[in-house]
Formats: sequence, C-alpha cells, structure tokens
Amino acid sequence: MNLKARLEQPGILVAPGVFNAWSALLAERTGFEAVYLSGASIAYTRLGRPDIGLVSLTEVVDTLGCIRERVPLPIIVDADTGFGNALNVRRTVSLLERAAAGGGLAIQLEDQTSPKRCGHLDGKTLIPAVEMAGKIRAALDARESSDTLIIARTDAVAVEGLAPALERAEAYREAGADMLFIEALRSPGDMRSATGRFAGRAPLLANMVEGGKTPLLPASELQALGFSIVIFPGGLVRALSRTANDYFASLKATGSTAAFLDHMLDFSELNALIGTPEMLELGKRYDS
Repeated sequence: MNLKARLEQPGILVAPGVFNAWSALLAERTGFEAVYLSGASIAYTRLGRPDIGLVSLTEVVDTLGCIRERVPLPIIVDADTGFGNALNVRRTVSLLERAAAGGGLAIQLEDQTSPKRCGHLDGKTLIPAVEMAGKIRAALDARESSDTLIIARTDAVAVEGLAPALERAEAYREAGADMLFIEALRSPGDMRSATGRFAGRAPLLANMVEGGKTPLLPASELQALGFSIVIFPGGLVRALSRTANDYFASLKATGSTAAFLDHMLDFSELNALIGTPEMLELGKRYDS
C-alpha cells in the first residue's frame, strides 16, 4: 500500500526514523508500515556531526537507494530545504524518485534558509513564504508519479510564532502540498490549533523528538488530536548511542564482550536477521 492510500485508512501512521538499510530492515521486521529517512540521523551516524545542513543531496539519494534495494516499505524522505532554490528542488525530487525505484515515497521540504538546522535547535531563519510556495510548485511539477507525496514543513513557530506559522502552512497548502508539517509545536494546545485549522483539508505530520521542544506524546494521543502521521526521527540513534556507550564501557573494563552477550545478537542471529542463509542458497544457483 502506498502512502496516499494508507492516509485514507483510519488510524495514525507511525514512521520510525532510520538512517540506512539495516535500520530500515529492523523496522520492517518489527511490523512498521513506513519509515522516515531522517537527515539528522544521517548526519549523526554517517558524519558524526550535528544536524546543521552538512548532509548533501548525494548522500541522501545514496542512502535512499540502499534502503530501497533492501526494503519495500513506503519511505518519507527528509529533503531539508530541497538543497537550494526551486530549480534545485526539481532536481532533488527527480533524483529521490529515481532512487525510490517506484516504491512508496513522500518528500519533505522545509522553509528554512540554507544552511538549515535541526527544527529543535535555536537560531533558525526562514525564507519568505512566497519563495517556499514556489519550491512546492517546483516539486509538484518535477514529480513523475502522482503517488509521490510532497510534505511542506514550516519552522516558523520558533521564529515568528504560532499564528504566522499557521498562515505559512495555509499558503503551502494552497500551493499544492499534499501534507503539512508544522515543526516544534510547543504544547497540546498548539497542536489542537494546528489540527483544528486544517481538519479535513490536509493531513498533518507530528514530530516527536526526545528532549525537544514538542511534548512527547504517544501515537494514540496524537491521533486523538487529529494528526495523520507521527515520526520519531532520531529515537533510534539516541537509543543506540546509549547502548553503544554501555557496550564500549563494558569492553574497555573487562577486555571481553562476554559480559554484554545478553544485550547482543550472536553471529548466527545477526546472519539470520540480514538474510545470509538465503543469499548463500541463492548463490548456489549460479555455481555451475
């Protein structure tokens, strides 16, 4: 089922953040219906750097292609600002659609200036709403498949306040965005203001960042508030960072991984997860 069809079904869609094919495979095996390719998580894991606009279009496209080769799930892709102006956005959409290889795809674009930064960091600046509307129209013109969704994100809450952010979201909906993402809403009341304004007119995406500016609510409460999708973009990286720190501390202290075995997959379990037996069996077809 593609994302457009899924959004017409009842129930909020929960999309965990992933950053490579391995993490997307884990999400698929757990039963998630879609994943969110997080630009922040690519920065954290690939570059060891913060989410401040350092990730390139090429790195996002490459990561998306690796995920699509392994996992057929619909993918929501964080495309930051579109990596430039409206003409750059056209190229961004074309390359992401090609990398998605016909699978379910949604492309998220935001109205920050470049270089952007994480929506839950301070010091963001915005492009004019009319410029962002032009980027949305460029994305719509560039997409090859009507099943590819364009998500318009505004970071205006932190810069201009809630009311101007809602006005920007309105302009982006009028420009043709398929879904709206009003970043860093500060309270359930702000969330109700957003969902109430766009109820029945545009699906809304909620972003849950552990320790961020938006209250961390479960999917059931976000559904009740009126959201259609919730993403947890960096949760996996934060969980892995804690586990990795514990692993390295244990190895440093004991000189062995034996004390950590209960928290690990062993050799056979990992190979089973990534499909090693099936790949080796497939290879036998070409041995003679």
